[in-house]
Order: sequence, then C-alpha cells, then structure tokens
Amino acid sequence: MRTVHETSAGGLVIDGIDGPRDAQVAALIGRIDRRGRMLWSLPKGHIEMGETAEQTAIREVAEETGIRGGVLAALGRIDYWFVTDGRRVHKTVHHYLMRFLGGELSDNDLEVTEVAWVPIPELPSRLAYADERRLAEVADELIDKLQTDGPTALPPLPPSAPRRRPQTHSRTRHAAEGSPPGRKNGHGPGP
Repeated sequence: MRTVHETSAGGLVIDGIDGPRDAQVAALIGRIDRRGRMLWSLPKGHIEMGETAEQTAIREVAEETGIRGGVLAALGRIDYWFVTDGRRVHKTVHHYLMRFLGGELSDNDLEVTEVAWVPIPELPSRLAYADERRLAEVADELIDKLQTDGPTALPPLPPSAPRRRPQTHSRTRHAAEGSPPGRKNGHGPGP
C-alpha cells in the first residue's frame, strides 16, 4: 500500500477575544459523517503551493466559514493516519489561535454542512475529536495570557516557510471540478 504525506493548516477563530470570557465564541464547522452524524471541528485545509501554514489557516477559515481571522499564536500540531483509495495517508495539521476580524458566518463551502459560533465553555462537548479538544484547552490558556498580560505574553509564531512542491494527495481542491467532497472512510477530522 502506497504511503502519502499531506499537510494542512487551520484555526480556532475567537470573536470577542479581548472582552469578557462569557461573551467569547469560536467558529466551528460541521460535516455529516457516513453514519449521518454531525461532527463539529476546526476549519482547516491543505497548504497550497507558495503558502505558509499561517496563510493557509487564514484562507481556509475564510473559505469554510465566510469570516476573516488574524493569526495570534500557534496552538499546536495534530498528526494522524488513515487509509483511503488504497493509500495510507499521514496527515499533519498545524492549528492557530485567531482573532475574528470580520465577515459573516456562511456555509457556502461544498465540504461544509454547517457553521456556528460556539461559546468557549461548550467547545469540549461540541468538538468531535479529542486532539482538537486538547487544542481548545491550549487556546483557553493563551486567551488567559492575552487578557492578563497582553499580546507580548503570547509565544512567538514558529517559522513557517512557503510550500515549494505540491501535496502528495490525489484529490483536487474543489468538488465543483469533479472531485468527491469529504473523506470516503469518514475517519479523522477532515481535510
């Protein structure tokens, strides 16, 4: 079985990040899995040629949710494996804490079923994947630092170089161009 490596990036966008904690909300995307369940996750997608991980996070958030976000800090990286179309895929996803900058939530992306603003305390029960729930905990700690000590308290962003070669995945970016939307085996947190 052929092994391929894919790299993606995404973000946890917080509206009201400088305001009262009980008024803060995060943008999540929902996708229907093979069993018909709505699975909520962070917006994310493949890093394209010439993009840094941060640029991808900003673009993917906009594409999947309709809103604009600015990167504040790295939340962490998730690595996982899955099998699809006779290939073993090793996926690495870089996640960022992001500040809401504007726009309106919309689910116009073909890969997304629904989008929602979710109160921060509900993230542990809403996020479908344990790794993303762990990132939400990291975000909570970073928001505390931001509110207590200001932006200089956030750790500096790790270096991120633009992608110089194409992804090794075989699926094209847009379902409108003929590729199937979503993952066929329904495993993992999505593109």
